[in-house]
Amino acid sequence: MSAGHTLHLRINGEGREVAAHPAERLVDVLRNQAGFTSVKEGCGTGQCGACTVLLDDRPVVSCLVFAGDAVGHEITTVEGLAENGQLHPLQQAFINHGAVQCGFCTPGMLLAAKALLDENPRPSVEDIKHALTGNLCRCTGYEKIIAAIQSVSGAKPRQQRASHAAGGRGAKGAGR
Repeated sequence: MSAGHTLHLRINGEGREVAAHPAERLVDVLRNQAGFTSVKEGCGTGQCGACTVLLDDRPVVSCLVFAGDAVGHEITTVEGLAENGQLHPLQQAFINHGAVQCGFCTPGMLLAAKALLDENPRPSVEDIKHALTGNLCRCTGYEKIIAAIQSVSGAKPRQQRASHAAGGRGAKGAGR
């Protein structure tokens, strides 16, 4: 579909020329032409958040954005979070809190969380839940993700459930 078309995109702070038709989906252009494989396609309908990127620091589901509409805007993928070989504090917090399981949703979760913290550095648990509404995770149950985001924000972490505090494991979270 890209025959004869070149798009000038700004991805993770760098200008890139990609052979792509303006009507191609941004998720496809980022993965296939630009090589940013952290951008995943889950549902293809904008419901799961696996393809979330930041467009001018705002989270968007790239499966619903035409690549041509991203021209002239800053696109941030999870590859753009680390600086000078150092993980972004959110990336490190996800690792430290066990908020990464299979990893499929992680890039979208990280970018949604970054956008939230950039706008609201000390979000409440409800703010975090609202910011993650468009990002589905089938592995973690969100508790560890919320704790990771809270740890970066400096907000007081919510209390763990009694079964976890006593060393027990709930049926759903067993082994995680």
